[in-house]
Amino acid sequence: MVSRSFVVTEPLGLHLRPAGKLCEVSLKYQSRVQMKKGDYMANAKSVLGILAARVQHGDEIEIICDGADEEEALSAVIEFMQESLGDQ
Repeated sequence: MVSRSFVVTEPLGLHLRPAGKLCEVSLKYQSRVQMKKGDYMANAKSVLGILAARVQHGDEIEIICDGADEEEALSAVIEFMQESLGDQ
């Protein structure tokens, strides 16, 4: 299992469009990909799960990957998050 924290700097937070793209990226990997915000754990392969976390500007989230390709999955998800929701 590997994980990394990330602070969302996008003013609109994690809304529908980036949630859908995060789901697309996560679905490319065999590993379980989860997103944690506070006590809430979301399946990053589910748009509704991601949206239910209600991630807003300034929130810190943790991406957790577990499985055969966990390192690759984590790298891809973090890269997507940085390009779409963080400092570039």
